[in-house]
Amino acid sequence: MVCGIEPRTLRDAIDTPALAPENAGMSVENWSDQIILVTLQDDPAFSDDVNALLQSLGERETALVLLDFAEVNFLNSSNIAKLLKLRKVIAGKRPGRLLMCGIQTSVWGVFLVTGLDKLFELVDNVPTGLATLQIGSDPGGKPPRRNA
Repeated sequence: MVCGIEPRTLRDAIDTPALAPENAGMSVENWSDQIILVTLQDDPAFSDDVNALLQSLGERETALVLLDFAEVNFLNSSNIAKLLKLRKVIAGKRPGRLLMCGIQTSVWGVFLVTGLDKLFELVDNVPTGLATLQIGSDPGGKPPRRNA
């Protein structure tokens, strides 16, 4: 025992849910008090991450979410359904906003064919998305109006 704290073994660390191997890829991160950053991956991690996000949004009054698609190489119909459900949940929050970034060419094709590019707000990369959410610009990407 050191400083009143018992040493932990590697087994204890692995048995801790947040550190368990099956949760090691969890990429839902509270970037700030209001902003959630989610780094998505291909299935099955995609579904797990969106489900975890939906669960955490149920406990929040606000929903400012940035989805990073940089590691996603394909979307299936189940993924699209989850994105549409997420959009609906976030639309019911005040404030609520969903941004997507880092979309690969193969995934962009799915967005174009299905019309998702018209439903979701897209930004180039994570820093731009986080800045957009922090500044709170209009959904059209225009900066807030200033009184002259």
